[in-house]
Amino acid sequence: MSRSLPCDLRCSTSSSSASPVPRLNEASKNNTAVLKFEETKERIKKMFNTVELSVSSYDTAWVAMVPSPNSGKVPFFPQCVNWLLENQLSDGSWGLPHRHPLLMKDTLLSTLASVLAMKRWNVGEQQINKGLYFLEANLASAIDEKQYSPIGFEVIFPTMIEYAKNLDLNIALEPSNLVALIHNREVELKRASGSYSEGQEAYLVYISEGLGKPLNCEMVTKYQRKNGSLFNSPSTTAATFTNLKNADCLKYLCSVVEKFGSAVPTVYPLDIYARLSMVDNLQRLGIDWHFKEQIRNVLDETYKSWLQGDESILLDASTCAMAFRLLRVNGYDVSSDPLTQFSEDHIFHYIGEHMKDIGAILEIFRASEISIQPDELLLEKQNFSTSHFLRQQLLGISTKTNIFNKNISQEVKEALRIPFYANLERLASRRAIENYDTDRMRILKTSYCSSNVHNKDFLKLAVEDFNMCQSVQREELKNLSRWVVENRLDKLKFARQKLAYCYFSAAATLSAPELSDARISWAKNGVLSTVIDDFYDVGGSEEELLNLIQLMEKWDVNVSVDCCSEQVEIIFSALRDTISEIGAKAFIWQERSVTSHIIQIWLDLLKSMLREAQWLKYKTVPTLDEYITNGYVSFALGPIVLPALYLVGPKLSEDIAGHPELHYLYKLMSTSGRLLNDIHSFKRESEEGKLNAVALSMIHSSGSATVEETTNEIKSFINRKRRELLRLVLREKESIVPRACKDLFWNMSQVLHLFYANDDGFTSHEMFNVVNAVIEEPIVRSDS
Repeated sequence: MSRSLPCDLRCSTSSSSASPVPRLNEASKNNTAVLKFEETKERIKKMFNTVELSVSSYDTAWVAMVPSPNSGKVPFFPQCVNWLLENQLSDGSWGLPHRHPLLMKDTLLSTLASVLAMKRWNVGEQQINKGLYFLEANLASAIDEKQYSPIGFEVIFPTMIEYAKNLDLNIALEPSNLVALIHNREVELKRASGSYSEGQEAYLVYISEGLGKPLNCEMVTKYQRKNGSLFNSPSTTAATFTNLKNADCLKYLCSVVEKFGSAVPTVYPLDIYARLSMVDNLQRLGIDWHFKEQIRNVLDETYKSWLQGDESILLDASTCAMAFRLLRVNGYDVSSDPLTQFSEDHIFHYIGEHMKDIGAILEIFRASEISIQPDELLLEKQNFSTSHFLRQQLLGISTKTNIFNKNISQEVKEALRIPFYANLERLASRRAIENYDTDRMRILKTSYCSSNVHNKDFLKLAVEDFNMCQSVQREELKNLSRWVVENRLDKLKFARQKLAYCYFSAAATLSAPELSDARISWAKNGVLSTVIDDFYDVGGSEEELLNLIQLMEKWDVNVSVDCCSEQVEIIFSALRDTISEIGAKAFIWQERSVTSHIIQIWLDLLKSMLREAQWLKYKTVPTLDEYITNGYVSFALGPIVLPALYLVGPKLSEDIAGHPELHYLYKLMSTSGRLLNDIHSFKRESEEGKLNAVALSMIHSSGSATVEETTNEIKSFINRKRRELLRLVLREKESIVPRACKDLFWNMSQVLHLFYANDDGFTSHEMFNVVNAVIEEPIVRSDS
């Protein structure tokens, strides 16, 4: 099935009827929509080739102040001086045009730096005067607590005021304002220097142009990167070179000016971070499938850089955490060791307190969720500490922060509320689309933005793609509703009618239109599994239960003669027709018959359900091992997941389909699901006199374990099995099961963890809203 919008130009031109006209108009609209959709895709593809960064007047000014090594009376980068002369805004300021009213401190910093640069070389008298006029008119904003403060503003700005006096620049400043600025600087420096920590030290080095004294060589050596920069910051590096004449600093500055010309950004390089952000955004928005080649190229290059220890990745918390997460979930073999450098001190003092980068801490939290080894204790520790920090920050994320990152609070809330292992693809995409901020701005010492990180085309494509897929899925659900009626499944009064849930679990994890066969198989078998579970639980007699198994074993039977009841006839007929239909579709994908395997999958389920029914009837108490061995089959995920493996693309030979690796994936998924169900249904099943894992564990512990202790022990077991499942899904070496097939086991595991997040998913009212969000409600955003 094509993912493009439908278009039909087949209409008669000889007919006198007026009907072809609207059909032509509709076809024309569809063609136009398809064309625009493809144009948007092409624009995004081109963005992978170039990283765009906004220029920083502040950093350009510091680079412009760098003197020539041969003569301190001329600038080393005259082109930067010229850029400042030519790019003053009409109000006399420098900075990004169309600034936000709460970013006046950012503008004051850029303007004062630009004025200082021109005064340093005695050029631009007219521009200087206009700049001074702007500064004097807006200096009150420098001590306005309602204004957003760029990183280090309280230290850097008053120091620059003092530097202006040294250059005989007369800035008319109210004495009380000057006192307030000096006081704020002292408070900030005292806070940053109060007790030694590496995070605080790094912060002071980063804003060292505001310290009023040069760094010592030891600090430069400690924080200087291989590219010669300090923190990839042109302003910090320029100030350091001006004071210390460090050759590597100059080498870095020359490379930045050569790259960008006469105006530099506030951080460079940012290429790896920007491209990874593109990949992350496209995946979160659910449109990454359009850009598989480009994304694979980015990840391959990132992996090479990771293995080479590239500082652009490893020394930046956001980039390192994002690279680790994206590489690991996409099957690259990466160690969590590089994340060990981000100690609690670094995370909370440097990133959180000084850099005010909640987004970076959120990235570390997300990375910490991708734990696949039992010895990755650091990830567990980071998960605990960052989640605690983020919860505290939720209480204090200011309105000012939200203005420049409008949805950061919502992102944090959702990340904490919905763990990675329960975050269904389509639900996550919908939330990402609804929360996507096309105007997001990052603020370091000055504000900047990158179209590679946030872009209106991403949102436009995502909304159209989501709604297109949803329209396909709505039609599929309508057809499935007819299938239920045609197969008389609605006549079985004992059976729960859970079509919407069953289809939702497929649509939320297998959203691509080309996976329609897999979705239909998943949903139909989900409905049938629910019916048969109820049949073996409450709806059928022992004779009927045995009869259904016999019919499945014989297969070619006369239902009007061999079925012992109408209930059995309805169930077997639906089973046989559905299995035959799925087998026929699978033959097209696999080019071999797999129908006998699908029959066997169902037989295994029916026999396991019969065994449980007999345990209950004859009051047999199995051992816990007997219960689990039977229970992971009777939980009924086999008929849902296993036939769908044949319908997602890869060809599975009999050897692969019967390989222990594949069966173990199935066992891990189903065991966790069975135990999740048992935890949440323990109270109800105990009242009904039924045994499950919780009750059996308590019985076989001779009554020494409480319900709480037993439940916690089972939850720990589930966590270990879930981690092992994820490790096997992500593993590429020594794995013969294709990744597209392994993903189905993880998809179902995510569905189970979502369904059992609060209580039994089939009775949770909240799930109605979740189902509607995926299948029924289109996304509407005026800015898309």
